[in-house]
This record gives sequence, C-alpha cells and structure tokens, in this order.
Amino acid sequence: MPATGDLPGFHRALRDELTFPLAWGTSPVRDFARWRRTARATVEAHLLVDRQEGTPYAPEFADRHDGDGYTRETVTLSLTRYARVRGALLTPQGAGPFPAVLLLHDHGSRFDIGKEKLVRPWYDDTRLAAARDWAERHFGGRFPGDELARHGYVVLCLDALGWGDRDPLTYERQQAFASNLYHLGSSLAGLMAREDVRAAGFLAGLDRVDARRVAALGFSLGGYRAWQTAALSDDVAAAVSVCWMTGLKEMMVPGNNTLRGQSAFHMLHPGLARHLDLPDVASLAAPKPMLFLSGEHDPLFTPEGVRAAHARLRAVWESLGAGDRLRTEVVPGVGHAFTRPLQDDALGWLDTIFAR
Repeated sequence: MPATGDLPGFHRALRDELTFPLAWGTSPVRDFARWRRTARATVEAHLLVDRQEGTPYAPEFADRHDGDGYTRETVTLSLTRYARVRGALLTPQGAGPFPAVLLLHDHGSRFDIGKEKLVRPWYDDTRLAAARDWAERHFGGRFPGDELARHGYVVLCLDALGWGDRDPLTYERQQAFASNLYHLGSSLAGLMAREDVRAAGFLAGLDRVDARRVAALGFSLGGYRAWQTAALSDDVAAAVSVCWMTGLKEMMVPGNNTLRGQSAFHMLHPGLARHLDLPDVASLAAPKPMLFLSGEHDPLFTPEGVRAAHARLRAVWESLGAGDRLRTEVVPGVGHAFTRPLQDDALGWLDTIFAR
C-alpha cells in the first residue's frame, strides 16, 4: 500500500492496533486512585526526563511596576537543574492570599515572544509591537494575563524552551532540536511537561497565593499544556484548556496539521500511545474541575476527534460522580482563537469554581 503524504501506507493498520489498554474503564484496575497512580507513572516514564523536585527554585525578582490595580514583576527561577527561566508575575493589590493562574503560552510558529503573547511586556518595548499583534490576532486585542490580574488572580507566565528569552527557535529548526534532545536521552515535550509541573509548584508555594485555588490555563499548545499539567501536578486544582483536545486516532489522518512534524515534537511522548489516548492522559486530572473549549471551525482538529475526546472525558468524570465538575463545549462560529467572549466565559467559570 503506498504512503499517504507523510504517513506510511500501513498507517491504518498501526492505528487499528492502538487499543489504549491502560485507559480508565479499559484497564483491569477498578480503583480510581490506584489507576491514577499506575497511569501517571506510565506517563512520567515516557517523558524521558526525571523529576526535578530536588532543584531549588532560587527565585530572583526584578522590574517591579505598579499600576491598573496589580503589581508587575519579572521572576527568574530554576525549573530544572539545566537552566534558569525568566517569567512574568502579576499580583493583585490587596491583602491576599489570592487565587492564581499558571498561564501557558501557545505555539503559533512564532518564537520571538513567549510569555509576551499573554502578558503585556512592560519591561521590553522592543517586544511590545509583536505582543500587541499577537493579542489582536488571537485574543481580541486583550492580554489575558493582565485581564486575570485585574480580576484578582496572581498570574505566572514563563517562556517554554525555544521561545522568548530561551534561544528562540525557527519553524525549520524544531525537528533537529527535538531529535538532538532524544539523542541526549532527553525529550523536548518531556522537558516542557516537567517544567510546567514545577512552575505550578512554585506558584502554589508563594505566600501571596491560596494554594487550594491554583489553576492552569492555556490556548492551543497552551491548552494542551494546561490539561497535561493538571493531570501530572497535585498543585493544580483546576484547568481551562482552549482549542486543544482530540482523540489521537482522529488526529492521525491525512491532511491533519500534526502530520507535518516539526511543531508536533512539543507534544510527542514516544510510545505513550501504546498505553493511553490523549483524553485518557487528561483524565488523570479527574475529578478536578476542568473546562475544555473548542472552536466549531477550528481547522487543526477534526470534529470527530473533538467529540470522541469529550465523550471519553465525560465518561471518566461521570464514573466518579463528578460530572458537574467537567464542562466540554464546542463553540459555534469560533475557529482556532481565544476570543473575548471565550475569555469572559473562562474567567467566569474560574470565579465560580473557586468560590465554592
């Protein structure tokens, strides 16, 4: 059978062999807490990057600026033992402790800005034009991080490896960068996962933060990162994922954006699909409150894939008697964007679940 684009001719046979035997409801383990431990350990083994809990964060704060009802500052810290990372930290003015959001930026094939996609860069005028352009294109002209801070949330947003301050990639360099990490016994996607979990731990540990009310939130790749972090971190109490959820089989079809390679390496944990589907990994977060928003006209995900994933998620939460903690929605008229109405929806949802 001939190849189909970048898929081998026998790709359907490979896809049919994926039965996801470790999924909740398929696994022979019937105790959810035990299943979560087993499944999380399997995911973590496929990250190819060990835990980094022994590495001190050693935060350094700078660039403080007050205004608009919140304080802006940069923070530089160690998420792994390999490198220091600079991020934006926004804190509402007042007594606290406050609820908090770990804000996770998208991919978008633009690497010169990372955290600046979501937080207005008060510290760097040279990036402001690019940041404003991104906000206009994807967020209705808003900076979601600043909007969250104005509404009483501590916000932490950091550059992922390859963006902003961290040796920005180009689209064409991604595959070589990822493959070289594999040769070194590491993983681009695994490093991102470990860093996001560590960032959640740092945020939850700040005196200004109510550790019981920490959420992860992201759009596009950031949406993938949000549910992945909720699945792997006990410090995250809730998550909002915008425009990134699908079934794996429905994603691996001719014409899908993932088949280009390159960007996919930020989400690829080799061999994990032999055990769990994408929504199965997200289900490790159950029964935490979770919001999944998808655009009806999002070209990156098939409607079948979104529906299949939402159904798998729904089955898990309902099996735990927690169906009211999960909301999945395909939003009419929306493509691949985190529009102002969706931002307002997400903020209202966070306000509601953290007020319980």
